[in-house]
Amino acid sequence: PYYIDLNQNLYLQAYLHSSDPNLVVFVDTCVASPDPHDFNTLAYDIIRNGCAKDSSYVTYYSPYNHFARFKFNAFEFISRHTLVYLQCELVVCRLGDYSSRCYQGCIHRSKRDTSS
Repeated sequence: PYYIDLNQNLYLQAYLHSSDPNLVVFVDTCVASPDPHDFNTLAYDIIRNGCAKDSSYVTYYSPYNHFARFKFNAFEFISRHTLVYLQCELVVCRLGDYSSRCYQGCIHRSKRDTSS
C-alpha cells in the first residue's frame, strides 16, 4: 500500500519493459474503487477512453515513449472507505502508427439510441 493524505497529489508512472524503442504506451482508462475485486459497482473514473474525468488529472511529458506519467489528487469514497484501489488499462502501440489507439487521444463514445 501507498499511504497518502486527502487532496495530496498522487504521481504515477507506467513503464513498458521492452527493448523495442519503437513502442509507445498510452493510458486509456483508470478507475478507482474501494473494493479491489469490483471496479463497477462503486467506482470513480479518473480517465476513461483517454478522456480525463477527474479535473485534477494531469499527464506529464516523458522523453521516453515506453513511459506514461500522470497524477491526480487523492480522495476517499464517502469517508466510510479509507482505502482506494486503482485499476488502469494501458495500450501499447507502434511508434508513428497514427491510426493506432495511442494517437487517437480522447474518444467520446456516443450513446446509442434505442428504438421501440
